Amino acid sequence: MGRRMYSDKIVETDKFLDMPVSSQNLYWHLCMHADDDGFLGNPKTITRSIGAQQDDLKILIEKGYVLVFEDGAIAITDWFVHNYIPKDRYHETVYKEDKKQLELSETKQYRLVTRSPIVQDTESKHDVDNMDTPCIQDDNNVYTEDKLSKDKLSQDNNNKLSSSENVDPKLKQKSKKIPYEKIVDYLNRKTNSHYRPTSKATRRLIKARYNEGFTDIDFKTVIDKKCAEWLQDGNMVQYLRPETLFGTKFEAYLNQPDTGPIPRRNFGSKPVRRATNWDKVQQQQSQTTPQMTQEERNAIFREYGR
Repeated sequence: MGRRMYSDKIVETDKFLDMPVSSQNLYWHLCMHADDDGFLGNPKTITRSIGAQQDDLKILIEKGYVLVFEDGAIAITDWFVHNYIPKDRYHETVYKEDKKQLELSETKQYRLVTRSPIVQDTESKHDVDNMDTPCIQDDNNVYTEDKLSKDKLSQDNNNKLSSSENVDPKLKQKSKKIPYEKIVDYLNRKTNSHYRPTSKATRRLIKARYNEGFTDIDFKTVIDKKCAEWLQDGNMVQYLRPETLFGTKFEAYLNQPDTGPIPRRNFGSKPVRRATNWDKVQQQQSQTTPQMTQEERNAIFREYGR
């Protein structure tokens, strides 16, 4: 396996960066393990080895970043946008039958063959052998674990650069089901606050965490933990607000140990030890210490010597 490159035309788009971080990370690893044609046959193994979930792979499939074949192999859709393999170092993929089901678009992106074969001249045929132009056949027996139809995959890939396809339909549907009111109402009841679930800033934070795979139970857990820790703290109670709880530290709050309330930093009702008044102590001691007469002192000196 040689060096692998990544094009900012793909990985710096809003469509790519809007995916969960775990899905983005999985994409990097799949590209690193792909062969010189952008194919690899163990996507599930790689997913498990880096701690990702099958849902991350499904997102890449639905977004059109990878194509899945019946034998379990996958192809990186934008492989030749990312990489140029010199002919003297190029090794053809072992997944030749899967490769025959794909063609390259004008923008060097893989897509399923959706038209009849065409007659190519000698120069074009030479390019096909070197994967500079598409291999074209009618065998389209391709499926995904999500039972996505061939037509949907083809449409997603052909329209990948269209701005109208930047938002995935399933993610749109998921965003409508996010329980903004339930989460904000729970925060208000725990903190005796009046935050609005219609606030754009609050909804944006909640949606961002949902896109990363967190659930309403996770939101409740974070609220409970931070209320137990900060609600009685005069300095920290001000941070029991959406921009703090649902921000970038959300996962850290979720996984912190449940230690309960911490001592108040401003001491509040915590008893404080006062400094010792040594003058008063000396005065009390002088009052309680019995005084000896001069005769008693002289007697002691005579007995033990001066």
